[in-house]
Amino acid sequence: MRCKNLNVWKKSCRLTVDIYKHFETCNNFGFKDQITRSALSVASNIAEGVEKDSNKETVRFLEIARGSTAELITQTYIGIEIGYIEKERGLKWIATIEEIAKMLGGLKNTYKEKSV
Repeated sequence: MRCKNLNVWKKSCRLTVDIYKHFETCNNFGFKDQITRSALSVASNIAEGVEKDSNKETVRFLEIARGSTAELITQTYIGIEIGYIEKERGLKWIATIEEIAKMLGGLKNTYKEKSV
């Protein structure tokens, strides 16, 4: 499993665990399901992508993971505004998500360059 060697995958897994633990007792199952699924999607698509046989497929899954970071940032902002996420925690998550998105962009470019 090559993904376990990637810092971006490790960072997204740690964030996902933190989000799952935070929402463990949340009774709003719709919001809880959406935000945890978005977080899980980032790490899962990184893992699936780096295991693909072609760089083109890998890039596609990294783009999906990056799209999930945008969803997760949106849901985190909304969570802060509706009081489900403490502002300090939410802003820390957003900073981490933005860092993950940048890392994904760099990793995607690496795979694109290998394709040429």
